[in-house]
Amino acid sequence: MKIITMLPLFDWLALGTFLAIWIGYVVFARLWGGRQRSLLSTTNRYRRYWMEQATWREPRMLDGMITQNLSSTPSFFCSTTIIIIGGLFALLGTTDRAAEFVRDFPFAQPTPMLVFEFKIVLMVAIFVYAYFRFSWSMRQYTFVALVIGSMPPAEDFAAGRYDRKSYAARAGALVASAAEAFNDGLRAYYFSFAAMAWFFSPTALMVATALVALVLYSREFRSEVLAVLRD
Repeated sequence: MKIITMLPLFDWLALGTFLAIWIGYVVFARLWGGRQRSLLSTTNRYRRYWMEQATWREPRMLDGMITQNLSSTPSFFCSTTIIIIGGLFALLGTTDRAAEFVRDFPFAQPTPMLVFEFKIVLMVAIFVYAYFRFSWSMRQYTFVALVIGSMPPAEDFAAGRYDRKSYAARAGALVASAAEAFNDGLRAYYFSFAAMAWFFSPTALMVATALVALVLYSREFRSEVLAVLRD
């Protein structure tokens, strides 16, 4: 509870702004992405197309290879995140040297050691959240592989024994859910860079958070890649 009294009010305001912008952007992206197509919602359409094509293919080795390739990215980020979390815990043991290094910057605001450790704990919390989202994405891709492996033969779909569109829609929704979990973890990485600015000053944290949200918005709603995919 000592951190409550030691952390200045302006720092609490900056931390609240950081969390409000992060959570607010996630809510905005999900709601607005349904009205004006975002990068995620647009690629979800291609994921449904992919699953529709998979119902026509026999055998489905290509679809299994694609799923394996997609799952390798969250797997890599899971491993990387574990290393980062370990590094941050190691940093807690040498906070005096880290704090001294930060103080050497001319624009850095001096902070008590307990406050400095609290900022490191915030970074740990961000990457723990990212790990859970990446690991959940990786696990969902295993479910996608299971769904593809359990798909009835293409001739059964053609004969009407199974509903092709319904099966493809469920499979596509599962792939989309895995992609959304990965996207959440990736956003955590982006906002971790904003959280790093708090080591220098609360003003830097608020400015960096706003810049990260702006970069995410431009990439998810105004990027050239999105324009190509929409066409």
